[in-house]
Amino acid sequence: MAQARWILPDTDPATVERLMAALHIGRPLAAVLVNRGLVDATSARCFLSPAFEELHDPLGMRDMQPAIERLQRAIAAEEKILIYGDYDVDGTSAVVILTKGIALAGGATNYHVPHRLKDGYGMRSEVVEQAAADGVKLIVSVDTGIRASEVVMRANELGIDVIVTDHHLPETDLPPALAVLNPSRPDCIYPEKNLCGAGVAFKLVQALLANRQWPPEKYRRVCESFLKLVAIATVADVVPLTGENRVMVKHGLDGLGDVRNPGLRAILDVAGFSEKLPSAREVAFRIAPRMNAAGRMDTARAVVEMFLTNDPARAKDLAQQLHDQNTERQSVEAEVREICASTAVDESAGALVYYGEDWHRGVLGIVASRLVERLHRPVFVLSRNSEDGMATGSGRSIEAFHLLEALESMSDLFVRFGGHAHAAGVTLEVSRVEEFRSRFNAYALTRLSPEDFLPVVEIDGVVELRDIDEAAVTEVLRLAPFGHGNEPPTFAARNVEVASTSVFADKHLRVVLRQNGRSLTMKAWNFAERVGELAVGARLDVAFAVEEDAYSAARGYPPWCAILREVRSAAQGAFIG
Repeated sequence: MAQARWILPDTDPATVERLMAALHIGRPLAAVLVNRGLVDATSARCFLSPAFEELHDPLGMRDMQPAIERLQRAIAAEEKILIYGDYDVDGTSAVVILTKGIALAGGATNYHVPHRLKDGYGMRSEVVEQAAADGVKLIVSVDTGIRASEVVMRANELGIDVIVTDHHLPETDLPPALAVLNPSRPDCIYPEKNLCGAGVAFKLVQALLANRQWPPEKYRRVCESFLKLVAIATVADVVPLTGENRVMVKHGLDGLGDVRNPGLRAILDVAGFSEKLPSAREVAFRIAPRMNAAGRMDTARAVVEMFLTNDPARAKDLAQQLHDQNTERQSVEAEVREICASTAVDESAGALVYYGEDWHRGVLGIVASRLVERLHRPVFVLSRNSEDGMATGSGRSIEAFHLLEALESMSDLFVRFGGHAHAAGVTLEVSRVEEFRSRFNAYALTRLSPEDFLPVVEIDGVVELRDIDEAAVTEVLRLAPFGHGNEPPTFAARNVEVASTSVFADKHLRVVLRQNGRSLTMKAWNFAERVGELAVGARLDVAFAVEEDAYSAARGYPPWCAILREVRSAAQGAFIG
């Protein structure tokens, strides 16, 4: 196992002390806040208690006003409106949000969600042509369209106006749409650049409903109801849970305690949340995979139908269908992942491309994610599309490597490509897979240093074990919701002694650590193979996190636990800054 780099920012102790005094909080929380740039009491309070009023004015987004005006004309004239979505959690959630938002404004819509395996990612001209034949006069894209210039141009030729709502990185030229809502476009001054697709769709609905002249309390109540689905999509799309995203996810997750939508109730129930609120982590690992499974294994229309139906029995059936598809997805994913994991990896490689003739294309992205976690390198996983003979698949990346920029540097290889800094998709001829592998690796080697391939332990603060008690943990958990951009804080304790170590469930450890008369028990997931490093009496530096523990609480113990993340010899040396 590669030796992890431990990184500790140079936190000013006096600033920590001032924040402790100003907010009446303990050292662990104050250290995290300062480390994350929240050095004054006002900004720290806002972060710990994100308010609905902190949502930005949607009219600050470029092209929002013409988009609203066109939608209002379409609704008034009872024009046919088509919502063009995507097949992942973000895309299907955005379809539901806009469908319901337009309905509340008095309009009616149809929607199109592409089939991942048959249609692939992005907008297609044949869908636009069918829309024209059906009399559609306005298309609104959600979570897609920013790189669909040719398709938008075709819509214009057919007399269809297009409003693009997206969050993916644009090309140099924007599509020739009536309006392009995307905070990532260079000329957009909207403050939150990291909205997901459903977040952008919500801002459109927020602006549209502001014109309904409702009482303020009704307008807020309706907007907050949309945030439940926005929160799920935001977590699932792995965008930073900071700024406006934090506000939306915090309020959206809190709102899951009062769910009236039959589809949302059904998916929560089938995921095991009939009696408790899911955390952001539980959304990511238990709710989002079930919603994603439909698009991975079949068609994502079932997800949209589940949220739009008013029939609880139908919603329950659809939720069970998603649950079953997710079980199938897990099995298929494990098979592909095992094949990839058995392939020898050259330690000198900068980036990796895996290819299989008959791998299920619906699981390639999630397999790539798992491989990046294990190998700490950018990875693409591709498979042959039996319908067109092309190689297609998904890539994931490490923090230091911009995936989309890499693809743009070799764009001649691809029939289609697109994505983000750390997630992307490609389609290319099978005969060029080996060339892609070579060029992708060569590009990565010019951009990455040996240190970039090492796992990193980013420490939020050095504490002593005596600093960690129930009060301190309760304070630290106020930093939730946790996720990308707001990871659960990692603490370090220096020169602690191992008091005892025991193995449970064959692969995990329960470790009791001592320091200056204070003992603390930690769970160490998948640490059994490293039990030799945790011999009784060993002196170690430990990196650990704290989290809620419902299992412990149900048995009458404290409702939290400490999780051991990494260890090293106490004599190993100073942190890397």
